[in-house]
Amino acid sequence: MNILIINGPNLNLLGKREKSVYGENSFESYLEFLRNKYSEHQLVYFQSNIELINTLHQYGFGDTDGIVLNAGAYTHTSIAISDAIRAINVPVIEVHISNIHAREAYRHTSMIAAACKGSIAGFGMDSYRLAI
Repeated sequence: MNILIINGPNLNLLGKREKSVYGENSFESYLEFLRNKYSEHQLVYFQSNIELINTLHQYGFGDTDGIVLNAGAYTHTSIAISDAIRAINVPVIEVHISNIHAREAYRHTSMIAAACKGSIAGFGMDSYRLAI
């Protein structure tokens, strides 16, 4: 299987920002673990603070078997990302490192959850493994 992992805004700062919420490790170090664990699959990684919709369009019509998406704060604000998920053919799993329901009230609502095949939140970096 080919699986695309997309990380959205500010997730390039994992291991540096709000360590009490997001942990001490970069995503790249966790990605190495995932690639070793799922060596029979091709895991493609993309991170952007702005290019999520273009990437969903690029991979969402059969170039990959599934997408694991952490849209970061766009989760709570972007109808456009929800529309992009609905427009593509590839299933998308929404993931969050933190438990968004245990955080600030504005993070409790996901604008993308209804468009996704499923949602996983609150298991730290392991949320990505669970999605795969």
